[in-house]
Amino acid sequence: MIASQYKRGSLVNSQPEAKKKPSMTMKQIIIFGLLLGPMWTYGMKCYEDHELQAAAMRKLSSHYPQPVEHLAAVAPDSPFSCPVEYFPQHPHQNIHERSLSPWRYELVLKKDHFPSTYAQARCLCDGCILIQNKSRPMESHDYNSHPITQKKVFLKKEPCKDGKKYYLKAVTVDVAVGCTCLRAKIFS
Repeated sequence: MIASQYKRGSLVNSQPEAKKKPSMTMKQIIIFGLLLGPMWTYGMKCYEDHELQAAAMRKLSSHYPQPVEHLAAVAPDSPFSCPVEYFPQHPHQNIHERSLSPWRYELVLKKDHFPSTYAQARCLCDGCILIQNKSRPMESHDYNSHPITQKKVFLKKEPCKDGKKYYLKAVTVDVAVGCTCLRAKIFS
């Protein structure tokens, strides 16, 4: 019998087909998730506040490697402007300064996240810098500078059941890593 089942191309169940059970509905899945969700924190390792930094660095390095940030970042409230007038004068080496949609990196602080600080790109122009023929560069609002985002994993400090210790929860944050030019939705 088994040989004849192989000849047909697949092994089939020789017993009569059992009644198929209906699959879970979306409502059942959501209820199941809501009931099971709080139970997941029971298996989490809880740390004293002074142990969190070391535990987060160990977990980040083993499970979520972080890119090294070599760029100088400034405070988010630092003044800035679109560098159109400086564009032809300085032969810039960095891509964020040579772009037709230039950006700078600002320092972001999230005290309950690990790492707690990171650099995020901020577009310097509303429009994009245009260079036509040999005329002076100008900012055109027929185009928009738009941030390019990348998902980055952080570990967030969450309270354990006892309220005295904390566990580390992996969360994903969209981080702006640069800017690009897009055609404007509405032309000026």
